[in-house]
Amino acid sequence: MNAMSVRTPSSEQPAETVHRAGFACFVGRPNAGKSTLTNALVGQKVAITANQPQTTRHTVRGIVHRPDAQLILVDTPGLHKPRTLLGERLNDVVRTTWAEVDVIGFCLPANEKIGPGDRFIAKELAGIKKSPKVAIVTKTDLVDSKALAEQLIAIDQLGKELGIEWAEIVPVSAEGAKQVDLLADLLIPLLPEGPALYPEGDLTDEPEQVMIAELIREAALEGVRDELPHSIAVVVEEMLPREDRPADKPLLDIHANVYIERPSQKGIIIGPKGKRLKEVGIKSRKQIEALLGTPVFLDLHVKVAKDWQRDPKQLRKLGF
Repeated sequence: MNAMSVRTPSSEQPAETVHRAGFACFVGRPNAGKSTLTNALVGQKVAITANQPQTTRHTVRGIVHRPDAQLILVDTPGLHKPRTLLGERLNDVVRTTWAEVDVIGFCLPANEKIGPGDRFIAKELAGIKKSPKVAIVTKTDLVDSKALAEQLIAIDQLGKELGIEWAEIVPVSAEGAKQVDLLADLLIPLLPEGPALYPEGDLTDEPEQVMIAELIREAALEGVRDELPHSIAVVVEEMLPREDRPADKPLLDIHANVYIERPSQKGIIIGPKGKRLKEVGIKSRKQIEALLGTPVFLDLHVKVAKDWQRDPKQLRKLGF
């Protein structure tokens, strides 16, 4: 870790403390450690991590609360040379995000030499003038100090070559929680002054469980929208990683209940010999896996919550 001296925030601050709040986004080619870093900073799993590219389809915000600052992390899909229309749209999402954030963290894994994918992103970054850029060397636990020093020099060189002035170059290991707090310390001074933008307890602005429930609900409504337009509510009861799975073959168990208002509606949702419910499971599971970027075992149950739309207690339980 001593391979390079990293500047710490200036101690010459006025006596009264200034509160800062703003948005930072981590960029980097797919699987550069962006989501893992988001989770390490926030201290709770808010962005799903997986070992395949394009796991993050949505901008997920992780929120780091400090007495003097609030750092909101925007996790974007990995920018890559698009081969499909979806790829192009994901890239558009990335560029839009870059233009709107206060600081950009460029993640480069310590254990892989800088390649064409990194250069592609660095060139795009060079075109964004207003946002300060921090180079973050991820996965430092996977290399020795000599390899780390070489990577730090290569990143410094890359910046000079493309005219990017790095505000900082910070080596971190999210897995080993090394220098993660220091990274937050270095990002915060780059944020604008201002009050907190989110309440104290918030960790993300859109819980995954809400998104997953919505995907199941959409699949359950397909084909029965006319019969049960508003009678379906979905609650994700729990999401747990399956234990004893090898690291390269994770499985997430999701248990969800599909609520309807009357026993007579149960047959509509389940279908003859359970065929409809099975189709709902297959369709929503594919979409959930695309959203989370990890294989999923989806366990669906249909339950009756009598007249739930008119019962305040039931409505609260079902998240309305």
